[in-house]
Amino acid sequence: MTTSGGETTSVGERLRGLRSSFEELVLVPAGAVAVSLAIFGAFVTLAGANPIDVYREMYRGAFGTWFSFQNALTRAAPLMLTALCTALPAHLGLVIIGGEGALVLGALAAVVAAQAFAFLPGWLGLASMAVAAAASGGLWIALAGALRTFRGVNETISSLLLNYIAIGVFKHLVEGPMRDPASLNKPSTRPIGDAFTLGSIPGMDVHWGLVYGLVACVGVYVLMRRTVFGFSARIVGGNLRAALLSGLPLHKLVVAACFLAGAAAGVAGMAEVAAIHGTANASLIVGYGYAGILVAFLARQHPLAIIPVSLLLGGIGASSGLLQRTAHLPDAAVNVLQGILFVVILASETLRGRVRSRAPRALALVADSPAASAETTEAA
Repeated sequence: MTTSGGETTSVGERLRGLRSSFEELVLVPAGAVAVSLAIFGAFVTLAGANPIDVYREMYRGAFGTWFSFQNALTRAAPLMLTALCTALPAHLGLVIIGGEGALVLGALAAVVAAQAFAFLPGWLGLASMAVAAAASGGLWIALAGALRTFRGVNETISSLLLNYIAIGVFKHLVEGPMRDPASLNKPSTRPIGDAFTLGSIPGMDVHWGLVYGLVACVGVYVLMRRTVFGFSARIVGGNLRAALLSGLPLHKLVVAACFLAGAAAGVAGMAEVAAIHGTANASLIVGYGYAGILVAFLARQHPLAIIPVSLLLGGIGASSGLLQRTAHLPDAAVNVLQGILFVVILASETLRGRVRSRAPRALALVADSPAASAETTEAA
């Protein structure tokens, strides 16, 4: 079987590629989740609770009712965008963990834009807030990319430290120059106003930030799989030496990818301000940026896989209150589960290429069959 470019591709090779994708995107993450739930069940047992009852309550609090499902969707919206902050640079071989800083600065920039352009109509004001949030978050993460490509500073360390700087700047401005005098017990900025509030999707009690996340995931998938930029970025991530020999603009690719990644996290901050809080305050610092790292790793950096993984993690977060009331577990119990998930996901990297299932085995048998080999020989 010969392609239009003259390259010969066998059925066996395609099936082996499908087997590898199935293992990487489905089998290993699903196994990591199962192992994490088993370990978490042991902790729950030591705490004096029945793990089966806990898992039942988690499902009920995450997806068991229409209300809980909408709550999970609401929590999944920012996770999709902050996960892209890690997943997009990962295609270039970068490990960026600065989503939390980009989110809070995006939220702060959105409030500034809302106050500066208060005279604009609602839709145009929301657009200005989104642009300001994307620009601030993008520039913040682009700084980590620039430090990496121009000065050789490790991007993981720099983006982590930039998180603390961003949060410090955020708290200083919210509790100082930008503080609303009317906010007494909980320092916050002035409200953005009802005109700039991000409403709910018709028929649902979920804000439009969910649509932002879905569109961003699909957009990044198209960017990385169907454009010259994405092809060049994947060359950089796959073989740096080949990218340099090909004359690719390495510096521009790294900085641009980091900017787009930070822009996604910045828009997450804008959506949280416009749809949930109405102001910039300390309630924005809840760890969405750090949870996005877990989502990106669990989704194997695949933009479309980020969508269901974000829903799963959003549901786990939504069930925390119910677990506290019914199983008498601490509210931070779900954070323990997320921590276990992250450790297991990192450990599962050693299983890549070793884990098999019945379906991949069947694909391997077909790929190695005489018919496939005969077709390959005939194509050659």
